[in-house]
Amino acid sequence: MPKTRRQAYDAAYKLAAIDLAVEKGNRAAAQQIGVNESMIRRWRKQRGELVKCKKSTKAFRGCKARWPQLENEMEDWVNTQRADGRGVSTVQLRLKARTIATRLKIDDFKGGQSWCCRFLRRKGLSLRARTTLCQQLPPDFQEKMMSFRNYAQEQVAENLIGPQNIINMDEVPLTFDLPLTRTVNKKGESSVALKTTGHEKTHFTCVLSCTASGEKLPPMVIFKRITMPKEKFPRGIVVQVNKKGWMDEKMMDTWLTECYGKRPGGFFRRTKALLVMDSMRAHITEKVKKSVTATNSIIAIIPGGTTKYLQPLDISVNRPFKVVMRDEWERWMVDDEKSFTKTGRMRRATFADVCQWVLKAWDAVKKSTIINGFRKAEIITGADDATATDSGAESDTSGDSVPEAILNLFISDTEESDFSGFSASDVE
Repeated sequence: MPKTRRQAYDAAYKLAAIDLAVEKGNRAAAQQIGVNESMIRRWRKQRGELVKCKKSTKAFRGCKARWPQLENEMEDWVNTQRADGRGVSTVQLRLKARTIATRLKIDDFKGGQSWCCRFLRRKGLSLRARTTLCQQLPPDFQEKMMSFRNYAQEQVAENLIGPQNIINMDEVPLTFDLPLTRTVNKKGESSVALKTTGHEKTHFTCVLSCTASGEKLPPMVIFKRITMPKEKFPRGIVVQVNKKGWMDEKMMDTWLTECYGKRPGGFFRRTKALLVMDSMRAHITEKVKKSVTATNSIIAIIPGGTTKYLQPLDISVNRPFKVVMRDEWERWMVDDEKSFTKTGRMRRATFADVCQWVLKAWDAVKKSTIINGFRKAEIITGADDATATDSGAESDTSGDSVPEAILNLFISDTEESDFSGFSASDVE
């Protein structure tokens, strides 16, 4: 007789056959689906394992653990180490396994590399690279988010604040070099270099602010310097310096005067405004609160750890802004003439060049993008949202938009991490 080809069935098919066997019996189920009755009986014995495994699994291949007690103790040890935040290498695994084997009086255990690989596979473990810790949500984040949204909407309703008077401000940490973290390259090469000026860690801060109607306030940059650069800066941007290159109480006063005062109706201060900010220390000092109140404004502080849900700039604006900033830097690296130091090191872009990039990137952000951020944060209601959309509708046809597929290429793994300033070693 010709040999028949054996057929493999996945876990989903076996579970369906088991359900049919429970309903009609093993023999009837086997006849209906065209398999041997012994297979139905064997599948029913494996039901517990079939439920736990992937639905596409077709066989339980691989050797079972020869020393299950040893491997169970090893798994508990690994879980304990990782719960305390300690790293575990394969060398540590093998040494620990030999120690446990000696205690359990297992004489023929060698703890080689092949056993280690099989142990990792059996226990669902693998070698992982360390990742950056992203922003952690507080335990009661939903309650805090609801409380903030209710407060903001109540203030808007009570004081008749329109979308043009709802402002969000945020600081964006940037560097003079903005290289990609990945690049297309030939396979097999041991080193993949990216050309930069060597200033990937030379930081500065860009302060962005916008209204719920899509209007953009003048940006402010804070360079990490003691003296003001002797360069001619473009119009439309506020340039400041301090030792940390980050927002502090003095910089907040400057921002309130030079940027916040340029909002619609901000000069005469006749209409109430709502200023939405995160809980950074420089935003919540008593002096800053008094200065904001003097501008006929109400402060709405976003609860810590929830900015990715409640800060409009974080939600929809900062990413496309950074995409254009990187594009401007890459264009400068390719097109512009460079100067070099005596040692042959390429000089970075000038402060004026950086300010020009900020202006171009800020100008490229569309009104509809800003309005969407306020809408997703639920700071404005449906009626206010409609008004803001109408006021910003004409901006959709102006300027170049950045496709969503391109934006996804520039997602940073530190986009949502908290930032507390720059280290002293970054001072230029």
